[in-house]
Amino acid sequence: MSCTSCSSGRGNNNSTGIPNGCNNNGSCGTSGGCNKLNVFDWLGNMSLPEGQTPCDVVEIRFKNSRKEFYRNVNNLTLNVGDVVATESSPGHDIGVVSITGELAKIQLKKKNVSYDSEEIKKIYRKAKQTDIDKWKEAQGLEVDAMFKARTLALKLNLQMKISDVEYQGDKSKAIFYYTADGRVDFRELIKVMANEFKVRIEMKQIGARQEAARLGAIGSCGRELCCSTWLNDFRTVSTSAARYQQLSLNPLKLAGQCGKLKCCLNYELDSYLDALKEFPQIDNKRLATDKGFAFHQKTDIFKRIIWWSYTSEPDVFIPLTIARTKEIFKLNAEDKKPADLLEPKQFKDIAEAKLPDYENVVGQDSLTRFDDRKKANNNKNKNNANRKPNPNAKPNVNAVVTAKPNPNQQNKPNPNPNQTNKPNPNQQNRPKQNAGEPKTNNNPNAKPAAPRKIPVHNHKPKPKNDNPPVA
Repeated sequence: MSCTSCSSGRGNNNSTGIPNGCNNNGSCGTSGGCNKLNVFDWLGNMSLPEGQTPCDVVEIRFKNSRKEFYRNVNNLTLNVGDVVATESSPGHDIGVVSITGELAKIQLKKKNVSYDSEEIKKIYRKAKQTDIDKWKEAQGLEVDAMFKARTLALKLNLQMKISDVEYQGDKSKAIFYYTADGRVDFRELIKVMANEFKVRIEMKQIGARQEAARLGAIGSCGRELCCSTWLNDFRTVSTSAARYQQLSLNPLKLAGQCGKLKCCLNYELDSYLDALKEFPQIDNKRLATDKGFAFHQKTDIFKRIIWWSYTSEPDVFIPLTIARTKEIFKLNAEDKKPADLLEPKQFKDIAEAKLPDYENVVGQDSLTRFDDRKKANNNKNKNNANRKPNPNAKPNVNAVVTAKPNPNQQNKPNPNPNQTNKPNPNQQNRPKQNAGEPKTNNNPNAKPAAPRKIPVHNHKPKPKNDNPPVA
C-alpha cells in the first residue's frame, strides 16, 4: 500500500500537504508499495463541458495490484492518493484512490464494467486516524498468518502454495491467495484457519503470472516486473515470438519470474514482423549456381543481410543482400544459374575492403602510446650521446667537471706511490700482427680461414694533357 509519508499527506510537517521526502507533487515514486500500477491522469487539467455532471465512479487500489471501482455517493472531494473507507462484506475496507474523473469512465469501458452496474459498491468516507491505525495493525498480521497457513496446509497434505495474505481494513476478514496445479479441497483447511485466526477466511486461486504480479520482483533486465508496475493484461506468449526475433530457445533465458515466457517478448514482435516482410521466403530452399548449391545459414535483420554457404564449403559464410537473393531465386525459377553467389561488383568491394580502425573509436588514446614514448626517449638518449659539444655554448656552472688525461703528462711522476702501472700478462708475449698478414687463430680445431681476395679494378689511366689551357 502507500507509505506512511504519502498517505493522503498525513504525517507531514509542512502546511502544503506534500509528503515529506517525496518531491513528486503528492504522488509517491517509491517502489515498495506505491509504485503498483500507478496511473497518470492526463485528463485532470481538462474542464468538462457545460451541463455535464462529473463521473462519480472512482477506482480504488488495495494491497499490491488489486483494484476495484466504487461510487462516490456522498459527493466527497477526492484526489489521487486519498485514503478512504469503502463498503465490504462484512464491515468496511481501507484503500487508496488511484483514478478519478473522466479517466475512471474510460477504465470502466476497458474493464467491460457497466457504469450503472449494481455491483459497484459505495465509498463511505475519508479514512480517519483510527481507521488508518487499525488498517496498519491488520497489515502487521499478514506475514505471520501466511506462514501459519502454510504449516496447516502441509499438515493436511494439500498440494497448494499459499503465496499472499490480505487482511481487510477492519480486521474482520482475511483473503488467502494460493496457486495449485489442480483442484484442491480446502474445506477442512478453512475450518482450522478460522479457529486459529478468529476471522472470516476467503480462499482465492490465482495463476503463476498473477502471483508474480502480486509479489513483485526484479527481472533479468534489472527493473521491476512489468506485471507488478504497469502491465495489467496478460497476453499469450508463444515460442514463435522468440523464433521471429532470432533468440535462442533456452527456457532459462526466455522464462520470467512466473516460470512462463516473458511478456516483453511481445513488445518488439510487430517491428520484427514488419521487417521480415521484405525478406524472401527461404524455408529449406537452396540457391543453384555454376559453382554449386548453396544453403541458408542465418539472417541478419538489422543489417538486412542473408548468409549462405556452399555445400562443398559449409564453413565459409557468404553475405548476400535481399535484392541479390531474390535475383538468384528468380534466375533459378527460369532454370538459369549465375556464375557465383556474389556479383562482380561485390568481388571488387571485398578485395578493396580495409580493416576498420578501432584504435580511436570513442576518442581514446592509442594502445601503444607508452611504447612510442619509450622509443622516443631511447632515440633521444642516443642522440645526446653522439652529439658534439658546441664551442659557442655558455658553460654550465652546476655541471660536474671530469678531468681527462693529458698525453703531454705521461712521463710525469705518479703522485700516488701505491698505484703502479703494471703490464697485462695476457699481452706481454703476444707478437704484433702485420696489416697484410691474415689473422691467426690459436684454436687447433678451427678450420683454416679462406684466403682474402683482393678486388682488382681495371681502371685505365686518364691521358695527360700537356697543353695548358688557353686563357
